[in-house]
Amino acid sequence: AGDVLAEMFANEDCTVFCSLAGAMVPAGMRRIVADLVRDGYVDALVTTGANLTHDAIEAIGGKHHHGRTHDPEKTAREHDEGLRDEGVDRIYNVYLPQEHFAAFEGHLREEVFPALEGDASVSIADLTRELGRANAAVNERDDVEEGPGIAAAAYECDVPIYCPAVQDSVLGLQAWMYAQTADFTLDALADMTELTDLAFDAADAGCLLVGGGVPKNFTLQTMLVTPRAYDYAVQITMDPEATGGLSGATLEEARSWGKLEKDARNASVYGDATVMLPMLVAAARERIE
Repeated sequence: AGDVLAEMFANEDCTVFCSLAGAMVPAGMRRIVADLVRDGYVDALVTTGANLTHDAIEAIGGKHHHGRTHDPEKTAREHDEGLRDEGVDRIYNVYLPQEHFAAFEGHLREEVFPALEGDASVSIADLTRELGRANAAVNERDDVEEGPGIAAAAYECDVPIYCPAVQDSVLGLQAWMYAQTADFTLDALADMTELTDLAFDAADAGCLLVGGGVPKNFTLQTMLVTPRAYDYAVQITMDPEATGGLSGATLEEARSWGKLEKDARNASVYGDATVMLPMLVAAARERIE
């Protein structure tokens, strides 16, 4: 996988798509992905609203904390009921105080959404671009200890971020709430033309798939409406093939759909992305730098 990723990164004619599923930012993958974008290794990012939400929270000064999955002196239910009473949300063993979501809402309403009001059609990529701009501005203005993050890096490097299931997140929920009282509407289909054009115009194309779900499929299905397919593909997943779900589908299976070229170089890594991604990126970068 390191060899394939290194070849993909080193190919200056290769347009690299990265899909980032789940909540990789709370799990500590934020700087790795931001560095890939800043250093020119990613040309388009497809991710979840959750990752963008947590990325923005850290950009404006919020903190994720290392917690525990259970309290040995309580039942699992009692443990989470206690966190609820304390105003703390749990993502496995990561804790996030709810006060940071309130700050995030204020950030969106004051720094992000107003700039998009009144436009006839706002794509999700427009929203993520504006989010990146605002994250970078507030991060610098308030001298936040953490870096400005993924969306800010994408904005500064003119790398588009696509979020095909943005509704399935606090970011999407806040966008919907804002739209109830403002002239603000997201066009869920607008990104597909831009993303397809990017794939259509690529001399060579490669994808790094971190996890599965909507980001993985959205990245792969783009090739179904172009005359080409991916020349390189690397995926990290913990999902088994035998369930028949997209998240565990092999890249060989993707070849049958025409998502990968017949002679594409591809590799799959089965394991925890929070362990495998840092090692894989380090291996690829060591080979080419």
